[in-house]
Amino acid sequence: MEQWLLLMLATAPGLLWLYYFYSKDRYDPEPVVWVLGIFLLGATVTVPVAVLEGLLGGAAGGILAAVLVAPVCEEVAKYLVVKKTVYRSRVFDEPVDGIIYAAAAGLGFASIENIVYVFSALDESLLFALQTGLFRGLISVPGHVLFSVMWGSALGMARFMPEQEGSALVRKGLVLAIVAHATFNFLLLSAVGFALVVLILVPALWVLTERHIRQAVAQSFFK
Repeated sequence: MEQWLLLMLATAPGLLWLYYFYSKDRYDPEPVVWVLGIFLLGATVTVPVAVLEGLLGGAAGGILAAVLVAPVCEEVAKYLVVKKTVYRSRVFDEPVDGIIYAAAAGLGFASIENIVYVFSALDESLLFALQTGLFRGLISVPGHVLFSVMWGSALGMARFMPEQEGSALVRKGLVLAIVAHATFNFLLLSAVGFALVVLILVPALWVLTERHIRQAVAQSFFK
């Protein structure tokens, strides 16, 4: 029974946030099969990313693994899930689509990562597993999608821009996502940093994300 409870705790945040972002595409909602497909692909790439992070992280050391290896590997992997699949399809026909599919990839990745962390915490105690699930559901899972929106917003705009200009915008968005992810991981290494994540970084990223969504929806409406 407790395993089912923990599984629900670990997966519910990703699905709820996915619905939240999906509901933002008001004018021309994306096909559910595509959104869920990207979500599942985002979940699938956690395996090769974990292997790569293990190899590179072992060589780099603990702190560098957290603030450099993980952010680069994870953001690039999520980006490639979208860029190499739905980006050139006919369903990707609005600027806001970049945000929707980036959110789906990020949340798929975060959901599998969440399951691993929650069930690993169960080795210590059920209470610790529940605390881990609650913390990650409120902070880490949204974190993944907030980082993804940075390159997702750029990808959505780039789809309707000249190729060279669009490529530069996407590179900038990807770098910003990696920097934000690295900052997030670095701050979590200390108690003071944790407070800064909760009180400043995550709220600031939400404000930025909502601005990206409003701009993308407006551009989609007038496209």
